[in-house]
Amino acid sequence: MEFLVTFLVCLKSQVCFIAVKTLSLIGQLQTETQINIVLKLTHLPPLPSYGLDLCEFPLDYTSQRFYMMQGIVIAMTTVTKYTQGARFLCSDEACPLSKGFQYIRVHVPGATESATIRNDFLCNLCASSLQEDRKFRVLGDKQIVEIIATKALHAFQGHSNNQPFRFQSVTIFLRDESVNKMNIGNEYKIIGIPTCVKASQTAVCIEANSITFCNSKVPSGISDNFRCLLSLTSSSCWKFTAILANIFASQITPPGTYNLLKLCLLMSLVQTTDRNKELEDCLDILILTSDTLLIDRLLNFSINLVPRGIRHLVSTEIFPTLSRNKYGTGAVSIQAGSALLAKGGICFIGDLASHKKDKLEQLQSVLESRNITVYIPGKKFGEDIDQQMTFPVQCSFWSFVDMDSSSRRNAQKINTLIGQMDCSLIPANLVEAFGLLINCNESSPCHPFLPTVQHTLKKAINPEGLLYAASRQFTTEDFEKLLAFAKNLNVEFSLEAERMTHGYYLASRRIRTDSICGSKLSASALKYLVFLSEAHARLNLRNKVLKEDVLIAALLFETSLTLKYGATVFCVAPNAVFPFELYNEEYLEQRDLYLTQCQQQLEQFIATYGPGTTIFSSDE
Repeated sequence: MEFLVTFLVCLKSQVCFIAVKTLSLIGQLQTETQINIVLKLTHLPPLPSYGLDLCEFPLDYTSQRFYMMQGIVIAMTTVTKYTQGARFLCSDEACPLSKGFQYIRVHVPGATESATIRNDFLCNLCASSLQEDRKFRVLGDKQIVEIIATKALHAFQGHSNNQPFRFQSVTIFLRDESVNKMNIGNEYKIIGIPTCVKASQTAVCIEANSITFCNSKVPSGISDNFRCLLSLTSSSCWKFTAILANIFASQITPPGTYNLLKLCLLMSLVQTTDRNKELEDCLDILILTSDTLLIDRLLNFSINLVPRGIRHLVSTEIFPTLSRNKYGTGAVSIQAGSALLAKGGICFIGDLASHKKDKLEQLQSVLESRNITVYIPGKKFGEDIDQQMTFPVQCSFWSFVDMDSSSRRNAQKINTLIGQMDCSLIPANLVEAFGLLINCNESSPCHPFLPTVQHTLKKAINPEGLLYAASRQFTTEDFEKLLAFAKNLNVEFSLEAERMTHGYYLASRRIRTDSICGSKLSASALKYLVFLSEAHARLNLRNKVLKEDVLIAALLFETSLTLKYGATVFCVAPNAVFPFELYNEEYLEQRDLYLTQCQQQLEQFIATYGPGTTIFSSDE
């Protein structure tokens, strides 16, 4: 393989030299060494010896030949210059090689830069030292990128299968046309040559030859059990998702508990993406709870169902940070942080109270703008001018607040409206920035306490046991396939669903507007309603958003608004989405009847408070 590549490069160099010389395209062209040919490879043989995997032993990548590896960008530097080519002359003026273009040194893939520019080169004819003619030095662009193997993301997901594994980052050198073609958080396939490998195997550097963006394969379908369940519930637009929420994460909580939260988590998960597109339909969730241990386990279980579910550790950074480049190129290295690493997925940042005030302010800014700007002080990093780089933040954020913390118990209670939660320990603007605010009070009828206690005791006795029939019938792998299939569905709004969404938004905005503070609904409220409706349609494995999906979105959103600002004329019960415990088909039928009544109330609310909107019936 390497012999063939070398032969092709030499052949192309000779052909190009003859063509340029014959056509007189370059006036000063004298020797073939002035022609530099770089062959870009698109593929390598699919053999194990050509793969570079730093999670595997033994590590033997000392050969300077082409390897292929696939990984995710976790850090990158700013662009700097390097010497692409230089002309050398013999220092002895009497030597024939003291003029002309006999000594042309160019950078070749896999070589260090000292191989191009040094002061100890000797003339082959008279053994005198060579001196560089700086007028002919050619500069190129260079950028350094760090990547990790895709499977190494398991280390950031807070989940362990009790099997130790090893991973390390790989340094990729990008040059010339490859510069700025890689973005932090994206996954790429890279073909390149190792430039330096230390004997201790603690550092591997690859000079990139070609870069290809990796798109994940779209799954072919769902499991037979879910396909059968979908068929049995096809007469209703609400039963399938209700059952999904009821049985979801039965390894963590018993079926029937935390159904509202589990439905919201599933809807947030189906809004993730594996494709190379801007993720704008994020569903950020903030949970108010007194049982932080169980909620932490539930959220940690959920993020492991998607490829880019990242659990942020308090000891690390959520957003990008700056450091000096360890390779001494003078460039600034930008480290990804958990949010950029979770691109297209979920960033679980844990307890909101564990973060400092400045980080919470930064989080609020990102939730509102969906991008983060990194300022690079030039004086600190040896540059003449200051720079700034803006990165899109394309992930959903999950977090919770401990409502039973000591600081909250000692805090002075503030007067709240009916249905409003006292969130005085959290900045009000930050609470508003989260799309959904969910109250998980396990002492309420929606979250019976006894089943959770029994579940915890049984899991303590048999940690690996499947305690419920639902756990055996619908496995974690089944849910992974379902989510992978659902999130790749392209959905569009039906006319009546679109009218209902806009009608509810206008009506809700109208009743939550006063002459002093203006509207309490942010500009992103309509966007969240659209995302929630799309998520419920995807979870139902439908390509069309119906008014039944809009109802669930409106109930969830109104519940969140009530917790933030208090109840209004469109009064929604805290358990409106799950008014009954789902034991059998009869309870599902009762829930459908209840939701049908809620839909009529929503239509009446829109007709009364949403001027200029019209709700069409199915017949119309």
